[in-house]
Amino acid sequence: MTPRDSLLAAACGLCIASTALAQASSVQLYGRVNLGLDNYAAEGSSVAGADRESRMRVFDNSSRVGLRGTEDLGNGLKAVFQIESGVNVDNGSNTGQGGQGNGSTGFWASRDSYVGVDSGFGRFTFGRQSIYYSNGLNAQFSSNYINTEVPWTDGRAFGRVRVPASRQSNVVLYTSPTFAGLNASLYYSPNAQEAVQGSTTTDTDGSIWGATARGAWGAFYAQLDFVSNKGNSPVGVGVRSDQSAYKLGASWGYMPGARIGLVGTLAYDNQALGLTAGDEVKQLSWTINWEHTFGSFQVMAQYGELGNLKNCDSDTLPGNVSCGDSKARGYMIGGRYILSKRTWVYASYNGTSNKSNQFADYTNAGYTSVSGAPFPYGADPEVWAIGLLHNF
Repeated sequence: MTPRDSLLAAACGLCIASTALAQASSVQLYGRVNLGLDNYAAEGSSVAGADRESRMRVFDNSSRVGLRGTEDLGNGLKAVFQIESGVNVDNGSNTGQGGQGNGSTGFWASRDSYVGVDSGFGRFTFGRQSIYYSNGLNAQFSSNYINTEVPWTDGRAFGRVRVPASRQSNVVLYTSPTFAGLNASLYYSPNAQEAVQGSTTTDTDGSIWGATARGAWGAFYAQLDFVSNKGNSPVGVGVRSDQSAYKLGASWGYMPGARIGLVGTLAYDNQALGLTAGDEVKQLSWTINWEHTFGSFQVMAQYGELGNLKNCDSDTLPGNVSCGDSKARGYMIGGRYILSKRTWVYASYNGTSNKSNQFADYTNAGYTSVSGAPFPYGADPEVWAIGLLHNF
């Protein structure tokens, strides 16, 4: 056989193998590019020299590229996988709008990535996965429609109360089948798993537990989320990090492309910003969401409030920030013109009014411009934006 014949035979074999693989499994390349031009400012701080003056920016919000697929294993069992990576198309790095690190970009599998099995008894997956913060149909502005939204809508950006969980590494996830429109997810992750391997100074029993119940009944959708994050603690030093949160949302799709809903969160944190570790601080928030479509144009609006910090025992210590005057109000108005099912242009305005001892900001996907000291308590961030979003 000549070298040419050998090459042809190998090529034919590869084609046959590829065809067999294609018949046995399904793999999809997908992604999103979401960029635009905005103007950000956070002025009026009660802390001298802490204002962030107005500046123009080219921004990227949650652009990503991924591979996902399934393989039929027979008897109702399927293998499933996803590898999704965040990409900052605006600057080609892993930093956000303010130069701070964005943990959801810059490396393979930085966004939800997993492998698992799916059957009539539910789905088990292992990998880097989202816990707690997604709102499903109740609120999709920041995650799927435009640039950002009222900060605490997804139950994370409370300003001084820390995020219990978001997209976590090393997660085991079980999602049940759907019965009568209702299903549930259970999450578990060893907290800071890699950071404590071989450590002789840190307890290694930290963990994150979460649960989500969601249901759709005709035009109504509801979702309940819970998360508990007990951190790994230094041996014999300080107080173990402990945060938890409950979130409840419901919405009504009163016509195609139109929905109104309410999302509320109660969060707990024993190491809230500006307070002595050990205070079991709690804070309540709520947000109203509305969207309505007129032909190819969709309008959207939000209004939300963040309550005062409660259960503060140490707010009189020197240098600490009081729990009083820690409220905030936020609002958003926007619209998008839908060019196709995958592409649209949008414009939005977001504003947040913080009391003198609060600073809630737009932090999704590294979007915020605030990083480093001094922390601008009392500043009122606002963002004007125009953008273009394309899904592929």
